Amino acid sequence: MEQKINQDLFIGKNIKDARVAAGLSQEQLSAKLQTLGCDISRGTLAKIEVGIRHLKTSEIKVIKEILKIDYEFIFKD
Repeated sequence: MEQKINQDLFIGKNIKDARVAAGLSQEQLSAKLQTLGCDISRGTLAKIEVGIRHLKTSEIKVIKEILKIDYEFIFKD
């Protein structure tokens, strides 16, 4: 039986926590991402926050810049 590792759930939750703390909706954050060339829709952002969709390194960098957080915050468990 294959065991699935759910470590990405923390990354999505951490991004959601930072987004909420910044006072942004998913729609607002996705709009900011898109203006910086990061093609993430609101629906995709929702999938990231619940750990369904993985992030590219370039996407993490842009999210970090918009939310004004550091990498340690994104990857904390």
